Amino acid sequence: MTEQVIKSKPRRINVLLVEDDEGDIVLTERALEGERCVPTMHVVRDGVEAMWFLKRKGEFAEAPRPDLILLDLNMPRKDGREVLDEIKQNPKFRSIPVVVLTTSDSEEDMHDMYDRHANCCVTKPVALKEFTGIIKEIRKFWSTVAVLPPQ
Repeated sequence: MTEQVIKSKPRRINVLLVEDDEGDIVLTERALEGERCVPTMHVVRDGVEAMWFLKRKGEFAEAPRPDLILLDLNMPRKDGREVLDEIKQNPKFRSIPVVVLTTSDSEEDMHDMYDRHANCCVTKPVALKEFTGIIKEIRKFWSTVAVLPPQ
C-alpha cells in the first residue's frame, strides 16, 4: 500500500496572537516572514484586550473574527486560563481553535489546558531556531491541513 500525503493549497488565515512578551511577538512575526502564505497577524498584549478584540469593543470595533488564536498563559490583567475559559464558554467563540503557547512543561498545566478545551498545547522552546520552527509548523498545519470552522 502506498502512503498518500494530502496536500492542500495554503489558505490565508487571520491569527490572533495574545502575548505580552515583546520578544515573543517579534519572534513569532519573524518566523512567519517569507512564508508562501503569511497569515494576517493581529496582536493583543493581554487577556482583557483579547476579549475586547473578539467582542469587537473599543479600538477593536472593526476586528475580524480570527481563524486561530495563539494564546500565552501568563499575562497581566487577565491570564490565558481565564481567556481560554471565556472563549470556550461563549457559543460565538468556542469553535475558534486555540493553541496555548507556554513556557511550562508541567503535566498538570497540560491537563488543565485540555480540560479547559484548548485545541493544542505547545511548550515554547528556549532556542530561537526551535521556536521559529514550531511557529512555522503551527502555521502550516492550521493553514493547509486543518479544516477550520466556517466564519
